[in-house]
Amino acid sequence: MSASPQIIESPKSIVNSPKSICKLDIGCGSNKAKDHIGMDAIAFEGVDVVHDLRETPWPFEDNSVEAANCSHVLEHLTNFNGKWERVRFWNELWRVMVPVEYNSAGAPVKGVARVVIPHWASNRYYGDPTHCEPMSEFAICYLDPEWRKNNAPHTDIKHNPNGYNCHWAVSYDYTLHQDLAGKNEAYLRWALTFSKEAAQDLLLTCACIKK
Repeated sequence: MSASPQIIESPKSIVNSPKSICKLDIGCGSNKAKDHIGMDAIAFEGVDVVHDLRETPWPFEDNSVEAANCSHVLEHLTNFNGKWERVRFWNELWRVMVPVEYNSAGAPVKGVARVVIPHWASNRYYGDPTHCEPMSEFAICYLDPEWRKNNAPHTDIKHNPNGYNCHWAVSYDYTLHQDLAGKNEAYLRWALTFSKEAAQDLLLTCACIKK
């Protein structure tokens, strides 16, 4: 589905409309991904839906998004001071996404969100005054309900009204500092574990799991 050029400012206009499946670019700014609906809090050129993602529910129905892109947005949300913005982001993204589907080769074709954030060990994270607390790779564990049940039940919606109610299967990778180009795999593993600035961005590929 191609993105509509119309700017929509009323969430109800989408929530109450017949369900249509789309691709969503969250916090797209003026660089919306091709063939995506662009959602941003500011009406930049190309934005289709003007909505602050910190306000829930988002203006999309359950199971109405087949693919999502979210680049350099999550670092602007915080869980501090009782806000729970990042938890709500993952819960709300899970709500609107369709369950993951795979092709015959085992590659996901629907129900996948790709999320990019500056890496916590890069100084790029700390320059922007609107960036909030860093997110590390360990935070991915909390997106799995079985892991939460066994290791951190206090973060699950069953025990915490502000907790996670989502289920994501997440793989991750990195964009690397340019000086690491051509280094062997063993050196890269060492650098990513122990060296500041080795990783520039954390790249998450998130499959939406629904039973």
